[in-house]
Order: sequence, then C-alpha cells, then structure tokens
Amino acid sequence: AKTGNVWCAAAADLCTVTGRAVIDFQGRFTAVTDRCVYSMLSDSSTGFEVFATFRERRRRDVSFLDSVTLKLQDPDVQFHLQHGGRVQMNDTQLNLSSSGQTLHGVWISKDSTGVMANFTISNHTIYLFFDGSTAQIHTGTPVWSSVDGLCVNSSSISAQRLDQYSSSRLDLSMLKHNCLFFSRLMRSCNTLKESPFSSCNGDVDPTPYINACSDTLCKYPSVDGLRCHFLWAYARACSLNSRASVGDWRSAAGCSSAEGFCQDKVCSDHEFCGEKISGGTGCLCRAAFAYDYKQSNTLSDPTVCSQNSGSITLIGCLLEEKGVDFSTLHLNDRSCRGAMDEEKHMVTFSFDSSSTCGTEITNNGSQITYRNTIKYQNSSDVISRQDQFYIDFSCQHTQPETKIVAFNIKDSSVVVIVKSGQWNYTVAMKAYSDGGLTHALDSTTAVVLNQKIWVELTTAGLDAAVIAVETDSCWATSRDSPSSQPRYDLIKNGCAAPGDQTVQVEGNGEGTSNRFSFNMFQFTGSSGDVYLHCKLQLCVKRGNSCVPDCSGGSKRRRRSAGYGDPAVISLAWTQ
Repeated sequence: AKTGNVWCAAAADLCTVTGRAVIDFQGRFTAVTDRCVYSMLSDSSTGFEVFATFRERRRRDVSFLDSVTLKLQDPDVQFHLQHGGRVQMNDTQLNLSSSGQTLHGVWISKDSTGVMANFTISNHTIYLFFDGSTAQIHTGTPVWSSVDGLCVNSSSISAQRLDQYSSSRLDLSMLKHNCLFFSRLMRSCNTLKESPFSSCNGDVDPTPYINACSDTLCKYPSVDGLRCHFLWAYARACSLNSRASVGDWRSAAGCSSAEGFCQDKVCSDHEFCGEKISGGTGCLCRAAFAYDYKQSNTLSDPTVCSQNSGSITLIGCLLEEKGVDFSTLHLNDRSCRGAMDEEKHMVTFSFDSSSTCGTEITNNGSQITYRNTIKYQNSSDVISRQDQFYIDFSCQHTQPETKIVAFNIKDSSVVVIVKSGQWNYTVAMKAYSDGGLTHALDSTTAVVLNQKIWVELTTAGLDAAVIAVETDSCWATSRDSPSSQPRYDLIKNGCAAPGDQTVQVEGNGEGTSNRFSFNMFQFTGSSGDVYLHCKLQLCVKRGNSCVPDCSGGSKRRRRSAGYGDPAVISLAWTQ
C-alpha cells in the first residue's frame, strides 16, 4: 500500500523481472531466450495487462528486459515505461516527479531509483516498478483466479509471447555457453546468502535470484553493474516482504552507491545505456545494430555524394564505445565540425562548393576526386597520447566513357549521362543554325553546303568553380564509327584545325560548356550521312591552366595537372 508518497511493505505476492530472468509469484525462475514481448500479468475479466519487451545489448545471443507497458481497456490507454526514467502515455511523453500524479486512475511517479505506478481494479491494487533494468510487480492481495501471465506461471513462457508486439522471434535457447570460465563471477551471486542479505533469507528465498544471477553471468560479461542489478532486485524484494533490513548492502557487496543505473540517460532505439571504456555511462550500440559495422570494421555509413557536396555520417554509439568525443573531431579545416542528431545520435560531417572545409581535389587521369579527412583536434601535433583517428571520405567525377550515339538532324542533340558513384553529370552536344544558339537544327531545317553551323557542348552537375570542360578534338566521318575513314579534322589539341579556316572555337576550357562553328560540307563522292565526333575531358581549374594555348603556329595545350583520357560524343546528320 501507499501512504502519501511513502511505499509500505504490504505486498502479498511479488514478481521480479531483471535481465533475462523472470521470477514469478511462486518464486520460480525462468529465462527469456529471445527478443520478444511477453505478457507478465493480465486479467481477462477487467482487461488490464502488463507486458515486457526483451531486447539485446552488447551481445546478440542474450536478451534483456528493455521496457514495460501497462495497458488498460477502460479507458483505452497505455503507459510505456522506458529507459532513462521516461514514461509515455499513448503518444504523449509525461513529465514526472517524486510527488506523482494520477492519470486515468493510475498513480505514477518518478524518483532517483526509478518509476513507480499503481492502480486498483475490482478491489485489487497492483504496484509496478521499473528502473530501466529491473521490473517488479506486486499486489496488495493474494493473486486471484482470473489473472494470467509469466508472473503467475513463468514456465508457460511460449503461451505468453505476444507476437503482435514482437519484432524478432530469434530463439537463443539452443546456443551453448562455457560457464566454467565465469565460475568465479557466478559464485559471487551467492553473496545473497551472506550478511547483510542473510537477515532477509527467512522471508524472501534468495535461491531464484542466485540462479537468475548465475545464469546470466554465465552467458554475458559482468559489465554495466549487471551483478548488482540482481542484488538490488533482491534487496528491494526484501523491503517489500520482510521486516528485516539489509542495511548498506551496496558497500558490503562492492556495488556503486548510485541508485537507478542510467536514470535520465536517454538513448535512441538502436542504443542502450551502459558503461563506457573511458568511465561513466553512455549510449552504446545494440549488438544487432552494430553487427554489420563491426564486421566491416567501420564507424560510419557510406559516403553520400549529391550534386557538388559530400557528407559522411559517423555512428554515435560506436564512437562512445571507443571513447571518442565527437566534439574533438574536425575536417581538414578545423572550423568544420560534425553535427550531432540529438534524437538518433548520428554525427554528420560535410563539405560543398561554398564551404570546401579544406577538401583536396586531385585528378589521376580517369577521375577527379574530392577528398577530406575526419581527424582529432590535435592530430597535427608532434606527439599524441591518445589513439589516432583518421577517416578519409571522398566523392568522384569520372571522365565520361566513350559513347557512340547515332544522332540524326531531326533530334537536334545528343545527351550522355555519366555516373560516378552517387555524383552524376550530363554531357550534351547540340547543333544550331545561328550564332545566338536560338534555332536548333531539326527535321524541318534546311541545311545546305557551306552553311555555317554552330555546335554547343554543355554539361550539367559539375562545379564550375572547380572543374572546366575542354573539347580536345572534333572530327567528321562518313560512318558512325569514330575510327572509320575517311576522317576530316575540325578541332585538334583544343584548337581549330589549321586546315579549315571556317572553324572557330569559343570558350574552350573556360567553364563547363563551350562551342565551335564551321561551314557545312560533305565527303567527296558521298551524299550520305556526316557524323561529327568530339572528345571531351574534365580539367581541375588552377588559374587559366585548362584553356588550350592556340597562339602562334604550335597550338599546344597549356601545361596542367589532371587531364584524363578524353571521351567521345558523336553527332550525325543526313545530307
């Protein structure tokens, strides 16, 4: 019962759920061996139910109590008790204190030890406690005949699984563990038979708590105060069912004096609250979530390249496990820091054309690469007394592959889509009958010999501040193959071919588009199609280095780093 804000020891029956263990009203211990939801206590006549969700933590093969839900039928309401002392009523997060409040007939409060709730149905009062690791359900009267659930009979575990709420049915009961290695830890569970716990042994049998403690420590490392959770569960059971006091059991058992492990620590759904390597508690990755990352030895999701920006997202809980403070990380430019998603605890680093963050741009001949590095704040110091941290990430523009696209005058243009990872850009070649590039050639356009034709080469999706497009060469053939003969050159080495005085090249290597013009012709002895082919290449702009030097008779390209193998785009029309 409860008088004011004080809980009194008037529990006739007690059910304890801690770790993967369920100790029912009769003192019988059963282990939950999957990651599912189970009915702890329900009453078909009144329509209330308390169910518990079990999920993994550091290991995929051991499940732990993760949350507790109280469901009422009249009114239709659910109270969801979660980690960190959070309580959600239907879709509303409650703001609780030790003074408590009554909502839909449920009195609910929160203090430094955990969350407490009680409600009365058909003259029966039920008390519920949850601290993020341990749940205890006790009643003010002996258990009545219409109730069911694992707290009534823990051996009926398969019958009490609530498949409609369970996201995983993975059964872990067949996995074998060698308990000899953990025998010393398991023996430490016998502390419950020693002082000061022994004063309570006559009222609360320690055997199921010792069995539950030993069973778990056989299969799971003794971290996150795990052993002390079982001792705490027994001490609390004693406070409810015995007049004997266990006193300062924490000091005697070597447990932390802090109550409510991880109280007020809010973690994401893929995380749990545990002890960090560096000390203290933090949000660590659940084993199932972290499995693929650890198998591939990575701390991040794949790099995301979009338009002219690149970003990479680090997994916050993996950083916590390694003792890395994300706020000390930066890109090549130390002013560029990661942004933490406060809900999912993901840390994103990014750069774009307006904020390069020290991104290094290189060209190896086949692709232009934008590369940056995530590193520690003091990683450039001469010495360091902390682990090194370097994560390179990059985005690329590949040089366009050779494309032979038959283009007839009626289509007026050809467009080639070039894909580079997740950075895509397009290359287009289009013919016009005027220098203003307003009248594209089509099937209704009459083209006659010696008529001046303008051809524009454009790209989309490139950063004009960094990359320029150069038309390396253009030539005509009487067949669609660019290597066929006869061949007539219009542009060579980025400059107008010296053999044709009608050719004029404009804007070559200055930006992401350029154009040229020439007078229409046909091959001698042929009245068929004329195919125009142009080789394009991307160039990293360094001053005026991408502009071909067409002065004098040599017409040689300016010296520049980073030219790749040119790609061919073809245009054709019929005389």
